Amino acid sequence: MELFYNENLSANDESLIFGSEESRHMSKVLRKKVGELIYVTNGKGLEWKGQITSNDSRNAAAKKTEATLHQNKIVPLHIAIAPTKSIDRLEWFLEKATEIGVTEITPMLCDHSERKTLKPERMKKILVGALKQSAQYLLPQLNPMISFEALMKFDQPQTKLIAHCQNGNRIPLHQIGDLNNEILIMIGPEGDFSIREIKTAQNHSFKAITLSSQRLRTETAAIVACSQVAILRDISKSKSL
Repeated sequence: MELFYNENLSANDESLIFGSEESRHMSKVLRKKVGELIYVTNGKGLEWKGQITSNDSRNAAAKKTEATLHQNKIVPLHIAIAPTKSIDRLEWFLEKATEIGVTEITPMLCDHSERKTLKPERMKKILVGALKQSAQYLLPQLNPMISFEALMKFDQPQTKLIAHCQNGNRIPLHQIGDLNNEILIMIGPEGDFSIREIKTAQNHSFKAITLSSQRLRTETAAIVACSQVAILRDISKSKSL
């Protein structure tokens, strides 16, 4: 199933005119024909099914046949990550985390951060592409980049974790007992969190965790965290059936 995206689409819309990029993709790449059925989402749970009425490469159009609003049944998983020096590595994380099912992402400036600027529009484009590729209907929330200190002042869930590589008492993720609740996991930069940041997080009731016996790159650690949470939640769900 090919999925298209329009953030302004609503279930009540009887027709839709696509932007130039989606129109060109539909007409030139997918070679869709008039009369074919297509699926569109707004990233907020909507599955809008329509029939193509125009396959013009500049302004394709479709008319609604039906619309379904999918309820959000995903337990929130929020990853706060220090952007990597290589933007390609951060974009790889955005893509794969969306496919796995992350619900919220916050870029975070830390003491050892090397990258301090981002292009939010480019990042959102990566998220949308991954959403369409994985045929999902809920786009992860992408927050503006904030400082580590600002994140400490946010309203935070009961389960909040910091993954770091320093010596000390760190718990494997599978030993955290309440993964079926909303979770916030902080992933530090290439140089890891500073000792000051680790102590600050622990003073704010963050639990220190380890994700692997190996030292992981920032984006790898973030993906491992997302996948481990998804797997552990699936195991817990299957046991409760």
